[in-house]
Amino acid sequence: MAGKTRRSKLILTDEDRVELERLARSRTAPYREAQRSTILLGYHAGESISSIGRRLGMTRLSVSKWVAKALAVGPMAALKDNYHRPKEPVIGDDAKAWVVHVACSKPKDLGYAAEVWSRQALARHIREHAGEAGFPALSRAAKATVHRILAAQPLHPEKIKYYLERRDPDFEAKMRDVLIVYQDVDLQNAKRAAGEPASSVITVSVDEKPGVQAIANTAPDLPPVPGKYRKIGRDHEYERLGTCSILAALDLQDGHITARVEDRHRSVEFISLLSDLDAWYPPECTIRIILDNHSAHISKETRAFLSTRPNRFQYVLTPKHGSWLNIVETLFGKMARSFLRHIRVRSLDELKARILKGVAEINAAPVVHRWKNFKALEQD
Repeated sequence: MAGKTRRSKLILTDEDRVELERLARSRTAPYREAQRSTILLGYHAGESISSIGRRLGMTRLSVSKWVAKALAVGPMAALKDNYHRPKEPVIGDDAKAWVVHVACSKPKDLGYAAEVWSRQALARHIREHAGEAGFPALSRAAKATVHRILAAQPLHPEKIKYYLERRDPDFEAKMRDVLIVYQDVDLQNAKRAAGEPASSVITVSVDEKPGVQAIANTAPDLPPVPGKYRKIGRDHEYERLGTCSILAALDLQDGHITARVEDRHRSVEFISLLSDLDAWYPPECTIRIILDNHSAHISKETRAFLSTRPNRFQYVLTPKHGSWLNIVETLFGKMARSFLRHIRVRSLDELKARILKGVAEINAAPVVHRWKNFKALEQD
């Protein structure tokens, strides 16, 4: 009498078993994966192939196929169908490479007015020039076809991501100088909080916010009405009355703001701000100013004013394209959120007055702005 065929053992790790049980119970996983998981769990538990087939309504041959595959390549790999291609693709790799090459070119370099591609314009160009490029299979390519080719890379020639090139050769050194000042301010504030004598060096962050628009309504705003209008109603049309610049100095010790609102931003306006700072702080203090390389800050007129007050002002210059290192930028953001957004005025003078009123409101409850990221110093 012939002996029984020896049964091969299917080895499952704990992770494999948990995943197979999850798939077998899942209502969202592909049906074929759930069915194959059930087969492998039954076989691993000692159930015969014939019994599994009767329970699942499958032939013995089908059950044996997936068990054999699991024994050969592993249980998790056996759940997936092997990739197969019945025929060669119509669009070959060389044609796809040409599409990618065109997508990486600017349309203006190919005779178009646009600076960047839209998917529709790119697909149209591909169709019109595929024949002369030697890829006739692309002569009927739809936008979706081009999208799939680019998605495989992936490429988004219709989008722009801005970057900031560091054109200052001394960027790292200047950034370090600014961060050291912020670290020194933190130490001074900690000593002041502990009741120790204050330093004679006062640090202020100075910058300008130019181009603040004075905009007037052409029709009155409509107030919200409970149960009827949830928002303020405002006519789409408006009138431009001019622009002004905000010159601000933010005290990093107590949060006080010294500000001016001017029509222009020249040396004479900046010198006026320096004069305001000179009048505000005690004469024995040194005023350390963090600011950028704007021409008004280092002009001949400004240097002449500084020479009349020796040792009164100390400059700490931020690097070029490093305005984000200046804490006063956070103050301008606060102004935009609190009173500049949606502002409407009847004259440029009214805008100036309301800006100064907004500054006074901030000064009534000042907030100390702090720099928290000192990783650049830790790396040195």
